[in-house]
Amino acid sequence: MSLTCFKTYDIRGRLGVDLDEGIAFRIGRGFARALGARRVVLGRDIRASSEALAAEVARALVAEGCEVLDLGLSGTEEMYFATTHFSADGGICVTASHNPMDYNGMKMVRAGSAPLDAATGLASIRALAEADEFGPALPGGSQRDVATEARAAYVAQVLTFTDLTALRPLKIVVNAGNGAAGPTFDAIASALAARGAPLEFIRMHHEPDGRFPNGIPNPLLVENRPPTAERVRAEGADMGVAWDGDFDRCFFFDHNGDFVDGEYIVGLLAKVFLTREPGGCIIHDPRVIWNTRDVVAQAGGQAVQARTGHAFIKQAMRDQGAVYGGEMSAHHYFRDFVHCDSGMIPWLVMAELISREGPLAALAATRRAAFPSSGEINFHPADPPAAMARVRARFEPLAHAVDETDGISLDMGDWRFNLRASNTEPVVRLNMESKGRALDPFIAEVKALVGGGP
Repeated sequence: MSLTCFKTYDIRGRLGVDLDEGIAFRIGRGFARALGARRVVLGRDIRASSEALAAEVARALVAEGCEVLDLGLSGTEEMYFATTHFSADGGICVTASHNPMDYNGMKMVRAGSAPLDAATGLASIRALAEADEFGPALPGGSQRDVATEARAAYVAQVLTFTDLTALRPLKIVVNAGNGAAGPTFDAIASALAARGAPLEFIRMHHEPDGRFPNGIPNPLLVENRPPTAERVRAEGADMGVAWDGDFDRCFFFDHNGDFVDGEYIVGLLAKVFLTREPGGCIIHDPRVIWNTRDVVAQAGGQAVQARTGHAFIKQAMRDQGAVYGGEMSAHHYFRDFVHCDSGMIPWLVMAELISREGPLAALAATRRAAFPSSGEINFHPADPPAAMARVRARFEPLAHAVDETDGISLDMGDWRFNLRASNTEPVVRLNMESKGRALDPFIAEVKALVGGGP
């Protein structure tokens, strides 16, 4: 049986088509056997299917003789942290993040919260799960609830990323999107209040609800941003923060309610961490790069490009000893958070930055003017490879530089674009940037060549 839910660096698929409880059980046994795991951390998001899928994964791990450390409802980053905190041999979070309602999946790490190697780790798990030749259950397996202990340790670590004495009174709108973020945020907020942090929070869509009554939480989509933006303006807040379903991504709105694109957040956070660690290394993805590279150069740091995707960025973080890494899609990675991504650390760091240097709107405006960007534009062409070939044929002969780290990136001198196929959806994604130039004419030309546009 070929399992189509295995993607480039995690598991994702349609329920009843690519993934079901039986497949989850086989993946759980394959994970334990491929890693030789004896202790595994397990978490899950709020999707209606996640509890049953996680129960099958737990049953499979126990059948392989593993001790299962159960986080219950939690964010993916809590699984990352707990895997190292408990010295586990691996971790799994059952989540489909921002995918449609009929999807689910799993994110996995090995010991030390390190990513699975796509060519060996995931391939080995897939081969074992497809073969389904595990035999009877092994002795010694067990399961225990570690949610309270794990969250307390996680919150303590997250708070180390900000100087609480530097915080000034701020009002912050937080939109959990009815995903898993609410309870974890409340634990952080309680710890901040206990330490006297002068932050006021306006919560919206805060209760976890797997039916997602306010829509799938994915603030990267333009149409999902107005509720947060309007609430920021209505409350006179200093900042807005919104998360996706498993809250490993966070998105920012300034005090005007304007969305701040991820590449500018990467630049601002990079500057903060280079202030703390002069000469440090910053990892970035290949989609939108000029602002980040300029900020890092001005701060005296080293910018290193890695392929898009959490597994690739995490490995680059480890290989380079990077203090921080960021993707324009709102994944932010921290060396001192087991080299993994977090959606909670960035807003705490940003609150300190705003307290020290003034409004987010002003901080972003200078960078936006110097390096305008298009934001990510999604296309659904009938033939994605042919569409990308048309764009390449038109622009590559004129390009100053060609980069194939991820999709195709063409440097046209004073403007640049990256075109890539999604690893998790049937979509072609365009990102474009310039050195102070208007982008509309270039976007229009690429859009005409790709077809299937918005």
